[in-house]
Amino acid sequence: MRVLKAGLSLSRRHLKNARSITLKQVLVNSCRTCSSGGAIPNERIRNIGISAHIDSGKTTLTERVLFYTGRIAEMHEVKGKDGVGAIMDSMELERQRGITIQSAATYTMWKNHNINIIDTPGHVDFTIEVERSLRVLDGAVLVLCAVGGVQCQTMTVNRQMKRYSVPFLTFINKLDRMGANPSRALQQMRSKLNHNAAFIQLPIGLEGNLRGIVDLIEERSICFEGPFGQSVRYDEIPPELRAEAFDRRQELVESVANADEILGEMFLEERTPTVQELKAAIRRATIQRLFTPVLVGSALKNKGVQPLLDAILDYLPNPTEVKNYAILNHEDSSETSKVLMDPTRDMSQPFVGLAFKLEAGRFGQLTYLRVYQGCLKKSEYIYNTRTAKRVRVQRLVRLHADQMEDVDEVFAGDICALFGIDCASGDTFTARTNVNLSMESIHVPDPVISMAIKPSNKNDLDKFSKGINRFTREDPTFRIHFDTESKETVISGMGELHLEIYSQRMEKEYNCPCVMGKPKVAFRETVTRAVS
Repeated sequence: MRVLKAGLSLSRRHLKNARSITLKQVLVNSCRTCSSGGAIPNERIRNIGISAHIDSGKTTLTERVLFYTGRIAEMHEVKGKDGVGAIMDSMELERQRGITIQSAATYTMWKNHNINIIDTPGHVDFTIEVERSLRVLDGAVLVLCAVGGVQCQTMTVNRQMKRYSVPFLTFINKLDRMGANPSRALQQMRSKLNHNAAFIQLPIGLEGNLRGIVDLIEERSICFEGPFGQSVRYDEIPPELRAEAFDRRQELVESVANADEILGEMFLEERTPTVQELKAAIRRATIQRLFTPVLVGSALKNKGVQPLLDAILDYLPNPTEVKNYAILNHEDSSETSKVLMDPTRDMSQPFVGLAFKLEAGRFGQLTYLRVYQGCLKKSEYIYNTRTAKRVRVQRLVRLHADQMEDVDEVFAGDICALFGIDCASGDTFTARTNVNLSMESIHVPDPVISMAIKPSNKNDLDKFSKGINRFTREDPTFRIHFDTESKETVISGMGELHLEIYSQRMEKEYNCPCVMGKPKVAFRETVTRAVS
């Protein structure tokens, strides 16, 4: 009898495992099918980045987004207190320090829309990661801390979004913290960043009393129930908030009317816009960067994330609503002209893509690519317009942090990665040999600090040079030169943390401990002869 019971429990366990594996395969396959070019039209694609000042909650927010969209089965905290850490912080150093060092790409599905997400670092030392991510994205979410409001790095990110004309939503996070004041954060957006911004949501309670949010457009309250806030319940606006909600809605309509002609005419005629008319006006004004919708919530306490996902679909542009240009160099003259990229997701136009980030992966160099036109298939040959070299696409993948999923083809509007392609960050790839096209380049800031570096052990010089070469290829803001006078290797970067991280990566990834210090100055003696 015992043997029979044991056999039954064993068979049940096998059956359970088989079911879970099958379900996992089905989910992965469905995700692949949904994210493949033929299945999803451009109207249902969003390419977004999540950017903010340090410790505003970007990675926590991304973790919640992936959980609610069903991309991950359970959520983990950023600092890795449970020994796992956030999925987007895949590097060991990121989990130890609780900061994002490298931008990480992923994609997920929400209401039959494919959302490609890039989670970017907040520290100014890694500003190139934000720079090249915003260069290839169609929209963004600017996260503000409800306590800190607009901080110094928020201004830097705002300048970067302006440089690449990226429309964005603002999410005021951390409403559960002591001293949270979303109204002050909104006021700082208007005064410090000069944005025409207005609330489209209000919080119900603050700090420890945060219970939910009020949707000003639909005029209803939203509560998040269940252990992880996954159950969304809609209700009437609480009586104590009705007067404020009415005033804030009027303020919202006025702000949008100032930026949108159609709503402006309705406002002058004193007509009340319907919910759909107001949403359409907000979308038009946001895409033109004339208005910034402000949402509220707390990612850590699982409040306000699902409405943010809805707002990403409602107000941020799809790839057809953003104009991307390539620069055409004419062979017969030194003149250049701009060519508008066609975002149609088919093979009617020749392929054009931009390599915006390099990373040394487990299987060789990983090249992050944004496809701007046409279709790219596995095993095809493409041309690097800078070096005029022909390369073969051996492996084509879509990224989920440090996990990869092979795909056979990608279309305009997709973000993917290639293996084994020798190129530099910012190179343009095309399907034709004789086309002198190049996408508009990425702005690279100049380094601000220099330090001398050398391996602790002289026998590690090979590992040292290998690591330094790899880091300079990956990061355009990390520079190196050899000082012939002081006989020192000098590295330059965006800050002390930037250089310290590379020193630690040298030890962890190449087993080559390094010694860092201030660069020496070579003194010269000058002899002056007395003139008789």
